Amino acid sequence: MVLVGPHPAVADVRRAVREALADLGGTGALVLAACSGGADSLALAAALAFVAPRAGLRAGLVTVDHQLQPGSAERARQVAELAASMGLAPSEVLTVTVGTEGGPEAAAREARYTALAEAADRLQAAAVLLGHTRDDQAETVLLGLARGSGLRSISGMAPRAGRYRRPFLDLPRATTVAACRAMSLHPWDDPHNDDPRYTRVRVRKRILPMLDEELGPGVAEALARTARMAREDADALDQWAESAFPNCALSDIAESVILSVPELEKLPDAVRRRVLRRAAIAAGTPSGALSATHVLAVDRLVTQWHGQKAVDLPGGLSAVRRYGTLILAISPIV
Repeated sequence: MVLVGPHPAVADVRRAVREALADLGGTGALVLAACSGGADSLALAAALAFVAPRAGLRAGLVTVDHQLQPGSAERARQVAELAASMGLAPSEVLTVTVGTEGGPEAAAREARYTALAEAADRLQAAAVLLGHTRDDQAETVLLGLARGSGLRSISGMAPRAGRYRRPFLDLPRATTVAACRAMSLHPWDDPHNDDPRYTRVRVRKRILPMLDEELGPGVAEALARTARMAREDADALDQWAESAFPNCALSDIAESVILSVPELEKLPDAVRRRVLRRAAIAAGTPSGALSATHVLAVDRLVTQWHGQKAVDLPGGLSAVRRYGTLILAISPIV
């Protein structure tokens, strides 16, 4: 008798999920798959349903209804019912209201992650799996390059970020599509994924195919590899800056940080700017509002000092240089 194993694509998605959960094996912890019903997340849910019981874990699913399209509630219900048929429990629909701040893509993402975080807390999930693939990573890197906000912006999505895990970052989208086909799963194709009004769709449908045509196949894989190396470098620089911060900080209290300019001058540019960013956030600047332009302006108080005035920062803060120190505090600084 010849023993036939699973389809190669099915084996790949199962192996990716198994490796992503290796540290939780045997604990009985709950792991949730975030599933939209598309090929990537549907393959993720099916792989989790297979892997979890064999790894001594519990598996559930959550699907987010953004209420942005007619019939979205019915589609979300169908995803939840399919999950239950796979043996994923709990299986829940999370209905959200999408705002407008930051544009439609950012607003939908904010609503989605807020709902996922609340569900994970409520259900006491040890991890939430996301179905982003290597193709998604390549798109993220290109978008980061367009923003031009430094090494971190091209490091893409992390395989792990808090409770979130992305098992498929090394797998192409073609693998998840093939896995669904092999498992007789029928993904839902979100019309938004073909809508050129969205920047990411234009990158997916126009830019990446053009790069493949002009530069040869394998661009997505190369971009994802670049993201991985950039993340490793960015993590190392962040660790260096974290260890350097105590040597630079003369005072670190609520709404005020005082740094030693001579100590800052000893640091390489990339590390010093990370220290300045950390100091600004510690003093009260919202991290999401602090841009690379803000940090560079503060950095010039160290590297190009000629008596210039204070630099205004988000959150009502100012940075000013006085007597060999750099003071970041709520305005006005007296």
